[in-house]
Amino acid sequence: MESCNSEIWGIRRFAMSAAQKPQIVFVLGAPGSGKGTVCKNIVDNYKFVHLSAGDLLREEQNTEGSEHGDLIKEYIKLGKIVPVEITCGLLKRAIEKSGSSHFLVDGFPRNQNNLDGWEKVMSECVDVKFVLFLDCTEEVCTQRCLNRGAQGSGRTDDNLDSLKKRFNTYSNETMPIIKHYDGKSMVRRVDSDRTLPEIFEDIKKIFTPLVSES
Repeated sequence: MESCNSEIWGIRRFAMSAAQKPQIVFVLGAPGSGKGTVCKNIVDNYKFVHLSAGDLLREEQNTEGSEHGDLIKEYIKLGKIVPVEITCGLLKRAIEKSGSSHFLVDGFPRNQNNLDGWEKVMSECVDVKFVLFLDCTEEVCTQRCLNRGAQGSGRTDDNLDSLKKRFNTYSNETMPIIKHYDGKSMVRRVDSDRTLPEIFEDIKKIFTPLVSES
């Protein structure tokens, strides 16, 4: 993979001082933990751009002529993690295109390969502030996803069979990443079993100081 100064990735302008680098908050949690909903509320109240790795991948798979579309579709169907080269490329492109300086990166990094790829390509280009970890029980998450599917989410993985695979992947591959960042005191845990107003009270305590120092 190319470095952050590569013209291939179109992000030469990211080679800046720490104060000028795009500010990144990773948002991680199990399927159905409320990542998308919480991110929308943060966007509405703070100066952040929401980048969902899953949404970017689904958009790419539905893009006519995409060289990665069929591969992405197969990985998502199987509940597996898409190769980091593809996901990092989509995230980098979206960061550059937005022209913003504060980003919520939702659903990434999801495994060690994701983390290694991100650090190799982007560690000198952006400033990762912390990981927002939405902690929610599997029972609540499963019911939320099934309800979402029943309401016509259009997602091929909002079914019980895919969810079992996704939770297995989350437990075995994503939780170690959260523990990795926790060891660096970079995890901000929020109990997302609760209602959105209750969750957002905790979110405000985390994000208000961050925005104040920007």
